[in-house]
Parts: sequence; structure tokens; C-alpha cells
Amino acid sequence: MTIQSSVPTFADRHIGARRQSDIDAMLKAVGYDSLDGLVDSAVPDSIRQERPLKLDSALSEVEVLNALRTLAGKNKTAVQMIGQGYYDTVTPPVIRRNVLEAPAWYTAYTPYQPEISQGRLEALLNFQTMVQDLTALPVANASLLDEATAVAEAVLLMRRANKNKSARDGKTVLDADCLPQTIAVVLGRAEALGFEVEVAHLSQGLPSGDINGVVLQQPGVSGRVWDQSTVITEAKERGALVTVAADLLALTLITPPGEQGADIAVGSAQRLGVPLFFGGPHAAYMAVREGMERTLPGRIVGVSRDNAGVPAYRLALQTREQHIRREKATSNICTAQALLAIVSSFYAVYHGPDGLKAIAGTVHTNARTLATTLRAAGWELGSDSFFDTLTVRVPREASKVISAAEARGINLRRIDADTVGISVDETTTPETLSAVSAAFGAGPVREAAGFELPGEVLRTSDYLQHPVFNTHRSETQLLRYIRRLSDRDLALDRTMIPLGSCTMKLNATAEMEAISWPEFASIHPFAPDSQTEGWRELISGLEADLAEITGYDQVSIQPNAGSQGELAGLLAIRGYHSSRGEGQRNVCLIPASAHGTNAASAVLAGMKVVVVATAADGTIDHADLNAKIEANRDVLSAIMITYPSTHGVYDADVREVCDAVHAAGGQVYVDGANLNALVGLAQPGKFGGDVSHLNLHKTFCIPHGGGGPGVGPVAAKAHLAPFMPGDANSQGSTGGATGVPISASRFGSAGVLPISWAYVKLMGATGLTEATKSALLAANYVASRLNEHFPVLYTGESGLVAHECILDLRELTARTGVTAEDVAKRLIDFGFHAPTLSFPVAGTLMVEPTESEDLAEINRFIEAMITIRREMEQVASGDFSVEDSPLRNAPHTAAAVVSSGWARKYPREQAAFPVSSLTQDKYFPPVGRIDGAAGDRNLVCSCPPLESFEN
Repeated sequence: MTIQSSVPTFADRHIGARRQSDIDAMLKAVGYDSLDGLVDSAVPDSIRQERPLKLDSALSEVEVLNALRTLAGKNKTAVQMIGQGYYDTVTPPVIRRNVLEAPAWYTAYTPYQPEISQGRLEALLNFQTMVQDLTALPVANASLLDEATAVAEAVLLMRRANKNKSARDGKTVLDADCLPQTIAVVLGRAEALGFEVEVAHLSQGLPSGDINGVVLQQPGVSGRVWDQSTVITEAKERGALVTVAADLLALTLITPPGEQGADIAVGSAQRLGVPLFFGGPHAAYMAVREGMERTLPGRIVGVSRDNAGVPAYRLALQTREQHIRREKATSNICTAQALLAIVSSFYAVYHGPDGLKAIAGTVHTNARTLATTLRAAGWELGSDSFFDTLTVRVPREASKVISAAEARGINLRRIDADTVGISVDETTTPETLSAVSAAFGAGPVREAAGFELPGEVLRTSDYLQHPVFNTHRSETQLLRYIRRLSDRDLALDRTMIPLGSCTMKLNATAEMEAISWPEFASIHPFAPDSQTEGWRELISGLEADLAEITGYDQVSIQPNAGSQGELAGLLAIRGYHSSRGEGQRNVCLIPASAHGTNAASAVLAGMKVVVVATAADGTIDHADLNAKIEANRDVLSAIMITYPSTHGVYDADVREVCDAVHAAGGQVYVDGANLNALVGLAQPGKFGGDVSHLNLHKTFCIPHGGGGPGVGPVAAKAHLAPFMPGDANSQGSTGGATGVPISASRFGSAGVLPISWAYVKLMGATGLTEATKSALLAANYVASRLNEHFPVLYTGESGLVAHECILDLRELTARTGVTAEDVAKRLIDFGFHAPTLSFPVAGTLMVEPTESEDLAEINRFIEAMITIRREMEQVASGDFSVEDSPLRNAPHTAAAVVSSGWARKYPREQAAFPVSSLTQDKYFPPVGRIDGAAGDRNLVCSCPPLESFEN
């Protein structure tokens, strides 16, 4: 007898509803006999691609990991002493394994539902407190994308916030000792927005003329540390605002920016436990003086209270979000680097103030040791005052020294033919110091003598005095603290997260496994190409696959967030028009329903936003579109459309829209946020798009990490290829692109690219296409099952949705008083993260089940929603008022349910166990409903004193 078995493919593991009986049941509910029949009805013929994707055949998990090992083996690890804003570091294993590699942390979504995000919010509040203490400024955000873009954000903040009449329209001045990649990114942003930037040696004083803002670097890229208080005072006297880009580890020893009079501090937290990752992802930070907090870009975590008076964390000042403020937004950034900020915060918690100071002291002593040795050998140093970086003058011998160091397994920085940079970090050993000395021909290492930091720059103030930074010293303590925080959250490892537009799908373990391998994680972004062959092969392969999937000619993976991909695409359009002598084309048409970052990105690209109305059925209003095109024909730059639409529908008129804009001389930007409904079925580069950004943290499985990392590659047709993102590092290759650099490193957040590379290889063309079809089936199944309870707001011509559906609660709210927010909070009692709340239409919920959820989980969500609908009817029938209902009082904590003072109009069982399936593995939120408005009125954006947690 022959025994036959079918080994499941990875696609079988990735797609939740794979049993034919489940597929048939879902199809029956939707009203179709086959999955292909459903797809043929939902996706317009006018956009369907003509052939299957040309990708390699799907590999098994074992084969993919072997292929990644081969690529990793083509990279050469070295002792990284290049510096320039990037340092090797030690990620404590307890943090690496239990945070960076733990699905409870990396699969979580942005904490817009704070009651189920208390763990990551506390970790991010720790990050803010760490930054505030080290910079001596009172308010910090919960991370930005990288240091260069953080400085660019600070420059724009200074230009907005400066109210001095003479300085308001003045130039921005950057110190020549700023990181080169930072200067390049700022110059690119300034060119698009039309303001002047001057680069000057600020240690010699300020240049003449009106100055809006000044940016200093401490320590400088040369390594020099100096007392900047005099130039800061002079800048203030002339009406300028001041930003200092500061190294957080150095700030344990040197005077912080706030104490020197700076208005803003920015920088990177990378060296606090986050691997080099070939350039990212790394959490940048920004802190501001009092009075600037309400214009601070990015996310801020604050402290409020729940409905029982218990202190609780939440995102503060959410009215600044782009989907509300649109073209008036202060920034286009909508993601952060939350996961990496959390890693850095736990690093600070683990080491505490004494540990960080000890690490910094060792780094400084090792740098002094090298300085003593090299000067004794006759080499000239750029400065006698430094923290960790030496600039050494070696006339005509830089290449010789660099090569000698590389032969010893060490990378140094080649500044020019006569100058070499050396940056010491916490991993530097005595053997490393000896090898560097030998590369310079300097002989045995001498004991450090002299080169102490001058008294005027030494820090005297305390930092990190809160108990959280002085408690978790042992691994046992930290392990339990990490576990305690993760238990307060809901992530994908616990439950479905049905967030429309966010595509919260499986982040497979095999896809994640390679990111922390040293051969990928320990590579400096400016390492020689001879050491990065594996990285570059992986990246070029992924770019080629993404080009094939989207139908475009070229892809750049440099943008490190979707918003940055938008900006890159619009800057490419801007560059294209300018190259043709049509620089006057600066109007960007944006449908009223578009993602809010679209408008903010257009403004940052120097464009004027003109809104196009939405028709009653959710499509673009063609009469208004044609009128806006005609009114702006000579200045039309582009239109930004999302496809499928932001309403979750395949609009049949997309080619018509593209043709109308092209006929007027404009370009078409297709927002790729909803690409999960297109892969294998339609290609934006073929149905009218000139450029798109993609969200690798959505369609291509990079996890959201509690609000970042994200990667937003930009894909373009050949005519826009020359204007794709350039390289901010002047010593690197631009790959032929002449466009504006978007982020600090050549390949952006390269460290997470193995995830998407693995996903594409594991799925293959057939698997990717099946995933798209399954996502459509899941969304239409949810829509058909819930439509009688919560009407589906928009559908396509066939009555179907794409990969998500909008549930309209507005009539129910008018009749019962129960809001969409009430439903979102009540879902927590069922163990679910809420769908997207009130976007793109106020008073609605947008549901995206994705292809990764199985039928049982989808049915569990449907049961929860139907049960909630019955509770709404209880309000309508007068069983209890909306104020007394379980909906308005949700979510229910364990403390509330077991309280002896229970006096609510509904039983405890209904509060905590509204359906029988919750009797096991019940999730209780750690806090009740949070009062966000009260928190916004009384901002508390750092770890509060313990007495505030009384009551």
C-alpha cells in the first residue's frame, strides 16, 4: 500500500481559510460558486493584468532560510568604527529575544485604542522620559524615523514656530559639523519648499543676515565637543530658534541642549541597544522647550485617567493627525519607529543612569587612549575635545590607513585623501584599539593621558531618577517587567486586528528570523561595497520583484515610511516637470476621501492642494474633477488617488481619471496603501499610474511593531526613474538617481527588508495571487454577513467590496445614541481590536480581515458584532439608557467586574462574558475607558511620580 500525503505549502500556512469547505461556506454567503467568479465580478476588466506574475517558484521555509543564509554569507562583518551617526551596540539578549523577536511586541498596531495598548504605551512613555531627561527639555515625542529626517522636521518646526518678525522668513543655518546625510536631506526639503539654507562653521560665529533657525551638532561629525552656549545665546538675541542634534549617550557626560538654551533637540537612539541594521530602522527623537509641545511632529504619549480614576496612558493631541488636518498638518509623518524606541527604552531601563554613564565613560576613555597613542606617534588630531570620535590628519595616506585597518577587520571613515575618522563605541575592546594603532603604524597602545572633556561642557545635572530606571537591574526583574507590559496589550499573537487600510496580516516567524543575524544586523550603512554584496543582492532582488508585482520600471526602497514614499513620489514628479521646463506645474489634485498624509506630503513637496469632491457612491465626482483639471490645466502637476479607493471599492473609472489628468499634462500618483487587493490581479503601473508608494508593513508582511517600523518604497515608470531618491551620503553610489534624498541612509530601513524578501519567495506568483483573492473573499464574507446589522456604506458596480468594507453606524447612532467609538470599546470585552474608527467617513467602522484569518476567527468577530447590535437594540427598546449601557461603559476591567459595589443596570456576566466563547482565555483590559480630552488639557508626557498613581 502506498501512503500519499500532501505537505502544506507556505501559502497554505499564510492563508487562513484554505479548507475547501470553509471557502465554499464563505462563497455561499457572498452568493458565488467559485473564488475566481467572485474576483471576476469584483475587479473591473479594464484594469486586470494580462498575464500572471513572472516570479520565481515558491520556496519552502527551509529553502528560504538557506537562501538567506547564503546571502548573509556574502556580507562581511567587521568592527564598525565609521561612526557618522551609526554605532555598533550590544542589544541585551533579554531585550533581543523578548522584545525585538517577540510577536507580542512586533505584531502590535499603533496604540489608537489605548485601553488595549497600555504596555507599549508605558514603554514609549519611558522612551520619552529618557529623552527629556538626557536632553534637559520638558517634552519629547515617541520617536521619529531617523536622525536626518528628524533634523528636517526640526527645521520646519522652527520655521513654523518662529514669531520674530525679522527672523520669520530668514534663512536656516546648519553647522558645517552636522552629519553630511543630515545636511543633504535638509537641503532637499528646503529646495522643494523654497527657503534658503546656509552651511557655516558656527564655532566661528553666526553668518550675517536674517536667520530663522540654527542647527548645531553635539558632538559634531568631526567628533568635536564644544561649549555651544555662546552661539546659542547670539542666535536667540538675533531672533532665531536653535536646534541641537545630540548624541544621547554623550549627554550622560556633557551639558545637555536644554541647559545650553536650545529650543529643540533631535537625534537618534540607535546606539542605545538597536543594531546597525545596514542603516535602519532606528528610532529618532525630538524634544522641545515649553510652549512648543502642541506643534511637535510625530506622536506623543501622555497620561490621563480612565472612568474609574485610574491613571492611564494614551496618545495625546491626536487632532494633529494628518487625516484631520490634511494640508494644514504640521508634518506628513504618520508612523514612528515604535518597536525600536521600545528597545531603546528597555535598554535605558536595564542599564539605568549609572550603567549608561559607565558605558559612556568607557567609550570616552577608549577614545582618549587612541588619541594619546596616535598623537605620541606624531599624527595630528582635529580636536583635543571629543567624546567618542577622532578626526586624524594623515596627509595623502588616508587610503593606506583605511586599507590597513580593513585588513585587520576594522572599518574606519575616509573623510578625504588626508583625513580619517575613528568612532569608538561600547563594543570596542583593547584588541580593537591595538589593531587601530597598528593600522596607523603607531605602535603599542598607550594609557590615556589628557584629552579630558573641558569643564565648561561637563554635565552636572541628574537624569533618569524615576524608579523605572532604577529597579529592573537583574535579568529576572527585566524579563518580568517586559512580560507584565506585553500582557496588557492586544496584538496579532492574541487576536484578529481587523483594521481597515492597515492590513494586519501574518508576520511569519520564518520571515522574521533573519533580521537579527549578525551578517545582516551588524553591517554599517556606509561600509564598503566589498562587504555588502549579500545585502545589495537581496535589495536589488526585492526591488525587481516589487517592480514586477506593480508593473513599474524601477523601485527604490529608501523611503522608511509610507508617508516618505509619498513624498519621494511627488518629488520625482516635481523633478520631472522641472526638467522639462514646466516648473510652474505645482497643483496636486487630491480626492476628499484620500489618506490624510497625501495632502501633507503634497505640501512638503512644494505643491498646492486642490481637493476633488466625492460623489454619493464614494467615487470621484467627475464633474468636479473635470472642472478642477480645466481650472488648473497649465499648472497641474499631479493627482493622488488610492486604488482600490479609500472606501474599499474597485472604482471602474480609474483609467478614465488617469487619462483625463494625463491629457492635461499631469502625472498620476497611485497610493499603494491598498495594494493587498491588487497583487497578481492588477498593476497600477499598467492601468495609468506614473508612480506609487508601497507599504511593506502592510501588503508585504513587515510587522507594524506598535506603530513602526515601516517601509514605503517608491515605484515609478521609466520617465520618472532619474528623479528617484538620491543618496544622502556623498561617499556612496547614487545608483543613477539624481533625485532628492529621502532618508539618511542609501537603503533606508534595510534591516527589515529580509522579511518582505522572504514573503515574496515563500509565496511565489501563485501564492501571492491566491492571497489577494482570499483577502477579497474574507472582506466580502464579512460585508455580506454584517450588512443587515450594520449597513455596508460603499460597494462597487457588482455590489462587492475589495479587501475591506465600511460599516455605517450613523443611522443607528442617531436612533440609539451609541457611537462607533462605543462599539470599538465594547469589542475589547470580546477580546478584539477595533476596526478603523471614523475613517474615511465619520461615524463608521472600516473592517479589513486580511487573508491570514481563518473562518472560525472571522466568525467569532461577526458573532461579536451581532451581539453588540443586539445590545444597541436594548438601548433602543429602553432596557437601559446609553449612559447606563455596557456599550458606553466598555471596556470592563477585572477590577470593575469583581467590585462589591457593582450597581450597573446589566449583569456582570454580560459585561465580561457577552458570548460563551469568552469563558476561556478571557482578556481583561488593564484600564477602563480613558478620558483623552482631559489628558490633552493637562499634558503629562513623561513617567509621572508614583504619588500620581494613588487613589
